[in-house]
Amino acid sequence: MKTKKVTLLNDPIYGFIGIRSPLIFKVISHPWFQRLRRISQMGFSYYVYPGAHHTRFEHALGAMHLMQEVIGVLKKKAVKISQEEAEALQLAILLHDIGHGPFSHTTEAILTGQVMHEEISLEVMQKLNDQLDGALDMAIAIFTNNYPRKFMHQLIVGQVDLDRMDYLKRDSFYSGATEGNINSNRIIEMMMVVDDQLAFEEKSLYSIEKFLMARRLMYWQVYLHKTSLSAEFLLTRVLERVRFCYQNGKELQTSESLHFFLSQDDMNRSLNNEQLNKFLQLDDSDIIQGLKSWQKDDDKVLSKISSMLINRNLLKIKVQNVPFESNQVEEKYQRLRKQGLSEEDFKFFVFTEVISNQTFMPQDNEILIMDKKGNLKGLQEADAFFDSEELSRVQQKYFLCFPRNKHLT
Repeated sequence: MKTKKVTLLNDPIYGFIGIRSPLIFKVISHPWFQRLRRISQMGFSYYVYPGAHHTRFEHALGAMHLMQEVIGVLKKKAVKISQEEAEALQLAILLHDIGHGPFSHTTEAILTGQVMHEEISLEVMQKLNDQLDGALDMAIAIFTNNYPRKFMHQLIVGQVDLDRMDYLKRDSFYSGATEGNINSNRIIEMMMVVDDQLAFEEKSLYSIEKFLMARRLMYWQVYLHKTSLSAEFLLTRVLERVRFCYQNGKELQTSESLHFFLSQDDMNRSLNNEQLNKFLQLDDSDIIQGLKSWQKDDDKVLSKISSMLINRNLLKIKVQNVPFESNQVEEKYQRLRKQGLSEEDFKFFVFTEVISNQTFMPQDNEILIMDKKGNLKGLQEADAFFDSEELSRVQQKYFLCFPRNKHLT
């Protein structure tokens, strides 16, 4: 009997990741998926955590590995999952982030407007499905929650899903921020399916609560770190300035694909075929190469902020729990006036924004816990000490970015 070929990939988080399906191997080998090797997972977090240079490619493979583990656990618990469903589940989680642009979330709003990466991921999956003669039909149905077995979608998009499970472990490992190091093995071993919904054995209760707290801490300590925010929002100002230059007839050294998006004002609610093809040629290198060129441009504003960003000479940032008063912003404007800067250029150097995070979303799929008597309960009911009100509260913080003294000389 001929055995199936298994491709093994070394992974620092899980050891080995196995690829047993020729279709999955074909998808991973596709140029659109290989592009994820050139998309950073954590944006500019490496400006704070030097080791955080991992990519969306690694994260996608890691999430697929966790899906393999889940399928094995559920089958042991007599949950029937066909070979076709198992393959579709792996493909759905593998492709869930294929719509990310350069530096992941950082450039999303300015490059594609109202078209979010989840929508682009679906468009790419559909386009890839056409090339594969419908081989991704079931994976797309699971991804869009149109497959009859609802627990399958919950594994990809839910309160305790495999996407979050991998990025917490992976981002924690590469950043060195141990707060995100969750016990994914225990959570997965405690998974079960009840009435077509994903549920967890009672023994996993504290591991799930740790998972939720880890996500909260990672957001405030790592993902929303003030230095990362300063870099990411400065990049949006750089790209806005590039767009301003194009609108005023100025030519810049920019890659063809990046020029395509920055020379357009608005995007529709979905990308047409030309836009999607251009998008799939974009990666972090387009931004880095642009910054290296723009820092030498004769547009003084573009040159200055590009140089500041690529050399990590960032704007100073203050973060607080209440909005900044207008006089605080005006004080920063006054310093720019003294330097002779045009008022229309103030927005590239001084700006305020709001950031928010919500750890627990009870309005979405409830986290279901099966007690020892076989009763199904929500997380709050299962543990009276679990503070769902506090964790479900949307936490907001406000920040103000402005030049340091050295930026004004």
